[in-house]
Amino acid sequence: MARNIPFTEAFFKKTCFLIGFFYFILFAGYGQNQALADSLEAIYLSGNYNISDKLKLLYEIEGNQANTEKSLAYSLELIEAAQALDSVKYIINGYLGKGTALRLKGDLSKALESYFEAARIASEEKEEGSSLGQANFAIADVYSIMGNHDNAIKYYQNAIKILQKVKDSINLATALTNAGDDYFNNGKLDSALIYFEDSDKIFRKINYPIGTAYNKGNIGMVYAEQGEDDRAEVNINEAITILEELQDYYPISVFLTYMSDIYLRKNDWSRAISYAQRSLDLAQRYGLKEQISESNLKLSELYDYVGNYKKSNSYYKNHIAYRDSVTNLKEMEQMADIRTNFEVAQKQSEVDLLEKESEIQQLKDRRQKTIIYVSIIVLILVFFLAMGLYRRNIFIKKTKNIIEEEKNRSDKLLLNILPEETAIELKQRGKVQAKKFESVSIMFTDFKGFTHYADNLAPEKLVEAVDYYFSKFDEIIDKYGLEKIKTIGDAYMCAGGLPFPSQDHATKTVLAALEMIEFVKRAKTLNPEKQTRFDIRIGINTGPVVAGVVGTKKFAYDIWGDAVNMASRMESNSQSGKVNVTENTFALIKDSFDCESRGEIEVKNKGMMKMYFVSNIAD
Repeated sequence: MARNIPFTEAFFKKTCFLIGFFYFILFAGYGQNQALADSLEAIYLSGNYNISDKLKLLYEIEGNQANTEKSLAYSLELIEAAQALDSVKYIINGYLGKGTALRLKGDLSKALESYFEAARIASEEKEEGSSLGQANFAIADVYSIMGNHDNAIKYYQNAIKILQKVKDSINLATALTNAGDDYFNNGKLDSALIYFEDSDKIFRKINYPIGTAYNKGNIGMVYAEQGEDDRAEVNINEAITILEELQDYYPISVFLTYMSDIYLRKNDWSRAISYAQRSLDLAQRYGLKEQISESNLKLSELYDYVGNYKKSNSYYKNHIAYRDSVTNLKEMEQMADIRTNFEVAQKQSEVDLLEKESEIQQLKDRRQKTIIYVSIIVLILVFFLAMGLYRRNIFIKKTKNIIEEEKNRSDKLLLNILPEETAIELKQRGKVQAKKFESVSIMFTDFKGFTHYADNLAPEKLVEAVDYYFSKFDEIIDKYGLEKIKTIGDAYMCAGGLPFPSQDHATKTVLAALEMIEFVKRAKTLNPEKQTRFDIRIGINTGPVVAGVVGTKKFAYDIWGDAVNMASRMESNSQSGKVNVTENTFALIKDSFDCESRGEIEVKNKGMMKMYFVSNIAD
């Protein structure tokens, strides 16, 4: 399947993989250095070292190893050797190293389990200084990769407090950088820059090249997100140069995809492909599963951009395979269990003795009451058996009625999620075949200034306000026979002309849009209870789409295609209280509505495009 992802969205998806590039700092006072790892490994394999140096030697080999398989093997060997010598410090370092290797291999649940084990040992053995701080921000990094912003920030703040207290400059700066990455991933650029600047001061003060490299890359990402491609390219290239000298390939693979995006924006497709392919080759060479997924996605987007759908589809399938192997629902559930078990274990030891004493007394009481309880239960069972025979026929009839009611209820719920034709196909075949519609009108709405309200309004009030509008929008689109696709935050998406093609879908979509605009205006003037009210802008485009059902558990009917992206662009280029349409839609409605030409306006990644405001129905 060909996919088109806007530049900004792709940027945010990639940045999540930057989290955790600093894991190696947790376990060594320097970045990965493969040449050093190779020389130390040769010494270790030769056996020419003092036995007292074995733990330190294993620790430094693992910490500098760029090959994830070797890193995992040496971390396991370090744990075993440290346990034999009862070295708490190196046991903790071994679990931290094991977690990092597993994370780079894409096994996030096992990585998290290893980090929590390191935190548990550090806490129980009173190794609560730098080791506990390192474990906390390693845990935060995994949650950040999974998109759990709240848990990530919680553990980053824990780590920063601990590392500030013990004056561990390198790990403190690293925690600040990774926290900045998490804020960047969540679109909070101002907070991200504050953390990047704080960490950069520390790295420069202690003359730490690897830290400087990552900060240059981070700053380059911010410039790229702000559209300053030349400045972004300079910073990213400087970061790559430093990282190549240190043989730290994982971040290089990600930064190469950023370079691909920059050259795509410059319309230099061949260089964009070259950077993306270099990223994939590097990720495959070193077994970097997350970045293999991301590089395949970038190549899919690039080949889709030039119309080579066969190659695009091939790369997209590879992306899905690797992505699902890293972030599947089962693994996320395992990670939640790991966190719960860790936190519960912290408290469990405090109550174990009291619980055991209580259990002994309870067992004595139960033995004395068992005979009485058994006699009572037998009598009750005899009574209910007699009653059951009498009421059996009534129960069967009621059960049949309940089953029928539940079936009708389930059918109704399914029709609320999917179009009727699609729901019938899903029930009959267990799946839905994707369909292409040659002409569909897609509408996007968005509330002006919603982010400001979201930051300053109580959550329940915000949801109440959005529901007030969206409930009315549902009524309006039902009136005109449109199909609701989905809501994304404060955005509302619907379409006309599917699942049943029609000739007048553009007219009906514009009529619905004008009625929505009128409703929003009335809501502001007729507001006796002073509820939160918004302004709205709407965009519409007409064109071909592919429609189908996404998912296997929580079904979602969705549509794809460049026409969808163009409708979204029309909304973002609209104005408050206005309906903005493309030339495609205008051609279908111009005889029915009064339209105002806006001329040609530049659209992101599309160039100059004609747009029109629709004001009302033509006389």
